[in-house]
Amino acid sequence: MRYFIYLSFDGTAYHGWQVQPNGESVQGTLQRALSLLLHHEVTVTGAGRTDAGVHATMMVAHFDAEETMFPNSPRDGQSPLEYLVYRMNGVLPSDIAIQQIVPVASDAHARFSARSRTYYYYVHTFKSPFLCNYSWRLVTIPDFDAMNRAAALLLEYEDFTSFSRTNTDTKTNICHVRAARWVQLSDYEWRFEITADRFLRNMVRAIVGTLMEVGRGSLTLEGFRKVIEQQNRSAAGDSVPARGLFLQNVEYEDLTLPLREDVISNNNTIPK
Repeated sequence: MRYFIYLSFDGTAYHGWQVQPNGESVQGTLQRALSLLLHHEVTVTGAGRTDAGVHATMMVAHFDAEETMFPNSPRDGQSPLEYLVYRMNGVLPSDIAIQQIVPVASDAHARFSARSRTYYYYVHTFKSPFLCNYSWRLVTIPDFDAMNRAAALLLEYEDFTSFSRTNTDTKTNICHVRAARWVQLSDYEWRFEITADRFLRNMVRAIVGTLMEVGRGSLTLEGFRKVIEQQNRSAAGDSVPARGLFLQNVEYEDLTLPLREDVISNNNTIPK
């Protein structure tokens, strides 16, 4: 039977989601915990491949197992899945948390069945020891209105080669961006929100870096449009640091119940 896992993680200590030959990964850590508790080698497949240092408020992954493998709960009224969540959170390190494990259709796929994904990128303009691992500090305040006008142009295009890491195994650089905007959180904090059906490697960080050039006045709106149209990574700006990036949400249709927002907020400490 197939199950979806809803989890969150602080990516600071990890070399990204995907298993690495010479570094700790979120996927590898999750697989070891599941395999230990189910007494069987388990492979998990994630909704995406976050880079080193990137966080997730909500990541979704799937795995296959028989319910008879689940440890029996000693608590009355607690289902095997609820108890597995409890045991997983006891085994996993403190920077990875499981919110739910739910059964889904046998052909449901954490990556390919996803309708959309949403990323947040956080920035701030004051020195804070509490944000340094979760937000990028800006020395000067850019023009966020200009960056919002530039962000709106992303919805007019489909080919985002200019914002993709080169030499990847991706077969197409076509993505459909449904929303992109900067939101002010306080006098000194902002975040960039972007939703699309799929994202390319390094895409969000490259977009934010190029939007910053618009905000600093070194790139016009027309220049930003030309960056997209050139379909050349060297035409875009530098990628911003990974620490400000969060995978915020993954949406599915008719596969399982959505994870409640209160469950997410009660299990994660992120910039507000």
